[in-house]
Order: sequence, then structure tokens, then C-alpha cells
Amino acid sequence: MTTAFVDYYRCPSELATIETMGSLSAEQGFFRFRKITCFGRCVGATPSPTLAGNVPTIAPDQKANGVTRLPFDLTEVAGNLRQEQYVSNGRPSIASRFVRTAYYIARPLLPVKVRKHLQKARLSDWKDLPFPAWPVDLSVDSLMKAAMTSLLQSSGVDRVPFIWFWPDGAPSCAILTHDIETARGRDFCRRLMDINDEYGLKASFQVVPERRYDGIESLCSGIRDRGFEVNVHDLNHDGHLFEDRKRFDERVDRINEYARAFRSRGFRAAAMYRNQRWFDQFEFCYDMSVPNVAHLEPQRGGCCTVMPFFVGGLVELPLTTIQDYSLFNILGQYSTAIWEDQIERLIAANGLITLLSHPDYLIEARAQATYRELLAHVSRLRAAGRLWFALPSDVERWWRDRSRMRLVRNGHAWHIEGSGAERATVAYARLEHDALVLELD
Repeated sequence: MTTAFVDYYRCPSELATIETMGSLSAEQGFFRFRKITCFGRCVGATPSPTLAGNVPTIAPDQKANGVTRLPFDLTEVAGNLRQEQYVSNGRPSIASRFVRTAYYIARPLLPVKVRKHLQKARLSDWKDLPFPAWPVDLSVDSLMKAAMTSLLQSSGVDRVPFIWFWPDGAPSCAILTHDIETARGRDFCRRLMDINDEYGLKASFQVVPERRYDGIESLCSGIRDRGFEVNVHDLNHDGHLFEDRKRFDERVDRINEYARAFRSRGFRAAAMYRNQRWFDQFEFCYDMSVPNVAHLEPQRGGCCTVMPFFVGGLVELPLTTIQDYSLFNILGQYSTAIWEDQIERLIAANGLITLLSHPDYLIEARAQATYRELLAHVSRLRAAGRLWFALPSDVERWWRDRSRMRLVRNGHAWHIEGSGAERATVAYARLEHDALVLELD
């Protein structure tokens, strides 16, 4: 029961006395706990198969004898949300598969001004989707905070030590990523690196290995030589990688070969299509294919957390902000307002700020000016000490190291042991007027 809680906070397991209060329901479904939408089994109620149904609000937690008892399994529910188990995982219908195939065949011939109208029509209901919550969903993170609050109320201790989320006590973390979709985008990469360097912000570039453009070897060398990072972006960006298992198995070996050829630690699928149950076939260290909220993506869902998490041996770095394409072409906005709103919410939650833009869509002057405003904003936040800015591979290595660190008591104090501990910080969770406060030592 405490596995997800201890992994999230990296607190001493002997202090994490959390149990399930009774027998869980036979079926999984939606329920609410402290106004948080959950998916899984629960105690004392029958969860709803859909959010349109009668979603029960389950009994409050119990606190007695230093033990917190929750009316659900925290590890199960957190895992269900992160892995998008609340979304139907059935195969797409024949009709939807035909539409997707036809679209990706025609896509190279369709200018953006045509494509965006097709995509707007398909995504027109995005504002009406009740879950996950737009513009940032904190369901998993809110569950962890609720569990910590209950633990403090039941344990009788003033505060619970844990390992802070980011190096050197940084409040949050930000990464900058670029997916190169076409030859036009490839040709703009040098200029885009110049722009990034003006603000001192390095990024990762995700390269499509097959069919889209040539000159990949020199492209990758040029990116790496300038201190940027190269990752693999799907195989050929046709939208079919995760359509069925047979097709995936036929392609994954080639994708892994490109990972070795490009010396890439990371992967991102085309158009954020994904199936986390198949990620174990990748020979990568991290993935960036899972959105926090996928209202504006062709595959709906979202992992409902703003923190990295493990999918088997991979570290998942979720996409936590809107893509530039969606902002410019679906919403028709050339402003940083949504980005800035999301960033503020992510900093407040001590979360990961993942920014995704495309060389293909930053060529136009208006888009480029908006992107520059975003870089200037991130640069100011970094200068103010409000975030740790890093390459995705640095974040993956940190999260992996943090998962292996442990807190050791030294008299009345705590210290951290493990690889990378020199940058780690002891933090404490405490209550102030029944509100949870997380603070550095």
C-alpha cells in the first residue's frame, strides 16, 4: 500500500504507516475522495464505470494508533491514473483506423491551414471533457498530499522527513524539447538553436529516423556538437506505431537500432500516440510520450501527475504544457498566456515543466516572436531561482538517482545517502492549521 507513497516522497518507510481500511470493491471504476477524482477499487461503495454515471464520494480516511487507513489502495489508484487505465484500451474501430490511415497518407500534401481545420473539428469537444482537469491535472499529486496530511494527523509527529524533488532545493524543473517533423523543420534547426542559445537554454531535438527527411547523420552531429540533445521521434511519424501489437513488434527493433546509432537516451512517439504497457520493449532510459492532460491530442487521456514516474525501467517525463502547434493552430492564439498559467501551476505544485515546440511551426515571424517571449519568461524564472532548467537526460538521471537514495537518521537529524546525494536536500512535511506545508531543511 505504501509503495507509491514512499517512492513519491522518498521518505523513510517506517514512518509511512498507511493501510487500506477494509475490503475493496470487486470492480474498478471512478470514485471521489476529498474532491479528487480517482479510478480503481474502493471500500464501501461501487465505483462508476464512467464519469457520466453516479460517481460515489467515498468515506473519509481513518486515523488511529498512529496508522492512517484509506478507503482505497493508494498504489493501485496512483498507478491506474498514471498509466491511463481509466481510458478504454480497446483496439480502435475499423472506421477510426481507416480515418487515421487516410489522414496520415494525405498529411504530407495538406498545408497547415487545411490540417488545422480538420483537427479543430475533431477536437472541438475538448473544453467539455471533465477529466483530467485542464490546464494541469494534479490528481495523483493531490492524492499524495492528502495521504501525507492524514499521516501527519495520525502519527503524532510534528513533521515527516523526505528527499526534496529536485536538485539543490529547486522549487521545480523545466525542460525544453523540439520535435522535427519535416525537411522544412530540419532546415530551421540551426536557426532555432541560435535562438535558444540567445537565452542560454539548451534543448532536446527529437529526430524522425525514416521517410521524413535525409541528412540525419549530419543533423544529429550538428545538434550534439552545440550541446543540445538528440532523441528518437517515432520511426516514420505515420501515426501507426501503437495501433496494434504486431505492427509495434515489427518496428520496435528498428527504433532501438536508431537509439544506438543516435546515442539517444530518450524517445517520443508521433502525435503523442502511446501504449505504456508496451514500453518495456524500448531500449531507452526515458520516454516523453505521455501528456498530463491530453484534451488537445488525438489520443485522449493523460497521466494526471506533474512528476516524472517509472514505467518499468523507463523514466516517464510527461508533457505538462500545451504544444506550440495546438496553441497556434487549434486555439489560434499567439500569446504566452496559457504557457505562463500552466508554468505557474506547475511551480506551485513543485512539478516538471515540459515545453514542446516544433522547428516546423516556429519559422513564421509571429510564432517565432511568441516563442521568444516564452524563452524570455523561462529565463527570468531560472534567474529568480524558481526552477532548475536542465536537459531531459539530466532530469532522467536525477530521478533515477533520487529513487535509489535513502534517508538515514543521525541523532535528531537526517542525512541522505546514495549516488547524487551531494545535490539532494532533506525536506519536511508538516501541518499548519491542518494545511500541508512542504519545506526545505
